[in-house]
Amino acid sequence: MTEPPNSDTHHPRPLRPVGRECRRPRAQLPSFAYAARRDPLDARTLEAIAIGVTTRKYRRALDPLPAGIGERAVSKSSVSRRFVALTSAQLTAWLAQPLDGLDVRIILIDGLHFRDHVILVALGVDAQGRKHVLALREGTTENATVCKALLADVRERGLDLERPVLFVIDGGTGLRKAIRDTCGPMAVVQRCQVHKRRNVLEHLPESMRPRVCRVLEEGYGLADAALAQRRLEQLAAGLDHTHPGAAASLREGLEETLTLQRLGSTGALYRTLRSTNAIENLNGLVGHFVRNVRRWRNGRMLVRWIATGLQEVGRSFRRLRGHRELAALIRALDRMAMDSRKEVA
Repeated sequence: MTEPPNSDTHHPRPLRPVGRECRRPRAQLPSFAYAARRDPLDARTLEAIAIGVTTRKYRRALDPLPAGIGERAVSKSSVSRRFVALTSAQLTAWLAQPLDGLDVRIILIDGLHFRDHVILVALGVDAQGRKHVLALREGTTENATVCKALLADVRERGLDLERPVLFVIDGGTGLRKAIRDTCGPMAVVQRCQVHKRRNVLEHLPESMRPRVCRVLEEGYGLADAALAQRRLEQLAAGLDHTHPGAAASLREGLEETLTLQRLGSTGALYRTLRSTNAIENLNGLVGHFVRNVRRWRNGRMLVRWIATGLQEVGRSFRRLRGHRELAALIRALDRMAMDSRKEVA
């Protein structure tokens, strides 16, 4: 690795005093970020691993050096140590990054599962449709405690959760409880219709699934929320005698699967936010980023890799599909949250 610049070349050393005033000068070491910017090997290491080069094959990915110049710090262990140092510094900086400058009105929350660990990720969407990875939190399940810690983190870093925010979640009771306890009536929840459909169909035999799936899609395709709820409740009533488990699954949280219809959302924006697909696609890209890791030594290593993957994927973010309809959705969101607060009062 390139040696850090000599601080003496930037700051001339003052004359050393004598007598009682004689003191040992304190070295002014360059920051890690400064050194990383000046050392092209660091940037090359991050880029190589981001595109799938393993530490074992890193040497083969480098351009050949001129004759007479030897390679340094390109062994598997050297590359691994450098990657750990770089990503640890990035993680520390990222987790402390302030969020008060973001106008986020939509938050999607989902979990990445790795054996005994779950990494809960919050993806924010601002009023212009730009996506921002807000935070992550490690736990063993998507429970209320982990989600509360996630929301507390983004609040402490300045994200405004005192105004109406639309949360898009997969329907887990732990996530719903944490959002309600943390944000109260200002939180408006849209539960994933894809997860709801999957849960209902899992209670049914294969022969019944196509028909029930068709009715579910017809209900969720209606623009009128009241009409859609009646249609889906009729389906649940028809399933009561033959498959009560499917009926109970459909009724559980049914109203929150119709939130976007009550907000008047239609078109591309409705199709985008009716499910957690947007954040699940992000999680899939992160999973591809960490595909070369064969053994997770500990939770810290997992968090460090996931955070690095999220930052890498975030470079190619596009605006949310249907973002031109966001202004109307935010106005409706404000009205719904205010009506809910009046009912609570």
